[in-house]
Amino acid sequence: MIDHVNYQSLDKAKNAFIEASKKTLAFAKNFGFVPDDRLGASANIFCLDLKSYLKNNADKLYITLLPEGLGTADDARPSDLNKKELIQFWYNIGIKTISCLTNDASSAGMQTVLISLYLPSADPDKVFSDEFLDGFLNGFVHGCKIVGCAWISGETPQLKGKICEDKLDIAGALFGIMPAAVMPIDGTKLKTGNKIVFVESSGPHENGFTTLRQLAQKLTNGYREKLSDGREYWQAINEPSLLYTPLVQKLLAEQVAINSIENVTGHGWQKIMRSKTPLRYHIKNMLAVPNIFQFIEEKANISKEEMLKIFNYGVGCAIFVEDNNAAERTIAIAKSLNIKAVIAGEVLPSNCREVFVEPLGIKLTDESFTLGKG
Repeated sequence: MIDHVNYQSLDKAKNAFIEASKKTLAFAKNFGFVPDDRLGASANIFCLDLKSYLKNNADKLYITLLPEGLGTADDARPSDLNKKELIQFWYNIGIKTISCLTNDASSAGMQTVLISLYLPSADPDKVFSDEFLDGFLNGFVHGCKIVGCAWISGETPQLKGKICEDKLDIAGALFGIMPAAVMPIDGTKLKTGNKIVFVESSGPHENGFTTLRQLAQKLTNGYREKLSDGREYWQAINEPSLLYTPLVQKLLAEQVAINSIENVTGHGWQKIMRSKTPLRYHIKNMLAVPNIFQFIEEKANISKEEMLKIFNYGVGCAIFVEDNNAAERTIAIAKSLNIKAVIAGEVLPSNCREVFVEPLGIKLTDESFTLGKG
């Protein structure tokens, strides 16, 4: 018998993806439309509406094309999840997939308009289960609705011999634009005296899962270990990520003076000092630390300094604004979207890059942090 691509399973999944993507087309109606909503072509088309750019005499259209992958977050779960638990797990993973793509774009002020998925597998029968299709697609579509983007394309290749048979690689790409007559946020305006606003996270979001998966192996009940708040470990690390595009777009629409935004993802709080300019980021106030991070710190015996280097520790993104007035407005706008934020500190002069977290008595330097921009 000759081995071949399992088109029956792939086509079932593809048809489910196409039907789900059709639900998202109206989410991007503020930015354009799909001339023909019969999705499923080799190349689907989107028509960008330029009226707002012409109205504002904007002679430049700033865009981004951003690829990203989820990583191993979808592997961090117990093997005995029941049907209901599996659907909820995959729903949350759908949100996390939107997050890892669109939150990066939002840090530049970009509004995601179009989004695409790349879902290779070795055995589509195993990975594209009914629970996956129900949970992931509903979560992904809901994420598109929150962000305001259309899911317009994707690919689901069967790669036997290249991927483990029971595994799925989740990745994608997006097309984003800046609002008419608004410059991208590139961090070049960041300077001494700027205020730092911390915006809450819902938990680990998509980062630190190598550490999280290792810890699960050491826990008595593995992923089903109970936290003090009653949740199981797998539930706490799989909380849906917060999506920051609506917040950033509302800040831009309200003309809040934003000088830089950093998503606190890989490298944890070290990302706060990503600008290559030597500055001191003095943190005086912190958001409440989610219970899951306290649990990890205790069970894995990780110091607070290492926690700050690995995880977001309750801070999904840091927004650097011009002054106190801009900081207060940022907090008020976040509150209107049911997102907690706090004036965390300010940017000070320095001869090197460093983050000083006064409440914890911890200083993070750039000796082991080589990323930079600007």
